[in-house]
Amino acid sequence: MPVREKATILDIAREAGVSKSTVSLVLQGSGLIRPETAGKVRKAIEDVGYVYNRGAANLRKSHSNVIGMVINDLTNPFFAELAVGMERVFQSAGIVPFIANTAENPVRQEEVLKSMMEQGVAGLIVSPARGTTAEAFRRMQQAGIPVVLAMRRLREGRVPAVVPDNRRGATLAAAHLIRKGHRRLAFFGGFSDMVVYHERADGFRDACEAHGIATQDITIVEGETNRKGGMACLDTALSLPNPPTAAVCFNDAVAFGVMLALRKRGLEPGRDFAVVGFDDVVEAQHYVPALTSVSVDTAGLGERAAHSVLKMIQSRTTRAEDHVGAVNLVVRESCGPDLDTSRDGVA
Repeated sequence: MPVREKATILDIAREAGVSKSTVSLVLQGSGLIRPETAGKVRKAIEDVGYVYNRGAANLRKSHSNVIGMVINDLTNPFFAELAVGMERVFQSAGIVPFIANTAENPVRQEEVLKSMMEQGVAGLIVSPARGTTAEAFRRMQQAGIPVVLAMRRLREGRVPAVVPDNRRGATLAAAHLIRKGHRRLAFFGGFSDMVVYHERADGFRDACEAHGIATQDITIVEGETNRKGGMACLDTALSLPNPPTAAVCFNDAVAFGVMLALRKRGLEPGRDFAVVGFDDVVEAQHYVPALTSVSVDTAGLGERAAHSVLKMIQSRTTRAEDHVGAVNLVVRESCGPDLDTSRDGVA
C-alpha cells in the first residue's frame, strides 16, 4: 500500500478556497479571521488530514502558544470563575493556558513566573499575591513578554490591569445598608498593603460620609480574605462596646465567614446582622440566606484580560490601557428587612 504524502498548508488552502496566509492565521488562533472562514478552514484541515507541527511553528514565530495564568488564591471560588473566563477565550484561539496557584505567597509567585519564562510563555495574566511589587514583572517586560494584571493593581509601575470598579462597588454596598436603617457599620477583611483594599474601604467611607454616618460609628477590621478571616473580623467587631449592626465585606469569602460566625453565636444573618459581600460568586445566590453582593461580571473580566494579553502578543507590545469594569449591587436576603431603629445593637 503506498504511503500517503503528508498534507500541507497549500492543500488546506486549495480545499477551503482561501489563501495560504489565511490558513496560517487560523492555525495560529488569530482573531482576525471571520468565524465562518475559520470554520471552513478547520473543516478542510480535517478533510485533508493535516497535522499542525506546533513546535516548528513556535520556532518560526519566536514565541509559543502557551499563556500563563498565575492566580493568588484558587481556593476562592471567585478566582476559579475568573480563570474559566480566561480559559474560554484561550481555547477558542487555540492557546494552551498553564495555570498556577501562588496561595498569596510572593516567593512562590516569583518561582512560578521564573519557571514560566523559562518555558517560553507568550504572555502572562497574573492576579498578584499580596506584597507583590512592580519589580516582580520587570524581567518579563524587558524580555518583551506581555503581562496583564487581573483584579489587583500595583501601587507603582506601569503594568496594565483589568479590574472592577472597586470604589463604586463598596459605595453601593454601604449606601444600601444605610438606606435600610443601619447607622453603625463595619468594613471587614483585606489588608492596608493592598491597593484593592484601599479602593474598597475608601468607597465604603465615601458612602458613610455622604449619608452623615459619624466617624465613631464606623468600624474597619483588617483580616484574611477568606472565611477564616471573616469569622475573626466578626468576633472582633462584636466585642466592641457599641458593635456594628451591618458589614460590607472585602469579598464573598469573607462574607460567608461572617455568616458562619454569626450562627456560631446563635445569631441569624439578615435578621440580627446585615451582610454584604463583594464579587457575587455563583455560591452567593445559593447560600442560606442568599448573599447580597457586588456583582463584577467575573467571567467577563477574565475574558477581557485574555483578549487584552492576546492583543498585546499580536501587536508585539507590553503596553495596554487599563480596563475598569462596571459593577452593580445584587440584593438578596442577607441584609434582611429594614432595621427597626428602636433596636440598640445586635441581639
